[in-house]
Amino acid sequence: MDVDIISEEENPMLHRTDIRFETTHEEATPSRLSVRDSLAAKLDKASEEVVVHELDTKFGMRKTIGYAKVYDTAEDALDVEQEYMLERNKIGGEVEADAEEA
Repeated sequence: MDVDIISEEENPMLHRTDIRFETTHEEATPSRLSVRDSLAAKLDKASEEVVVHELDTKFGMRKTIGYAKVYDTAEDALDVEQEYMLERNKIGGEVEADAEEA
């Protein structure tokens, strides 16, 4: 899967960069987690710092347009993002589970 960045917009108040990207894929629409991992690898960031918000594939096309937020640290993502988006991107689950056990 190829990931091409269409646009980047810095958001220093929230310690993140908003990114629009395009992926080209051979099979079905890729999962949110595989896109997140590919985008994180392309940007040299940890996957916990990347939150994929939107993936849009037109019917019959092998191209997906998406929107993601790339945070400076994983803690910034945990502070800013809504719970449901963190759950969709599988971010912070281990930290919360450890806190509940203690």
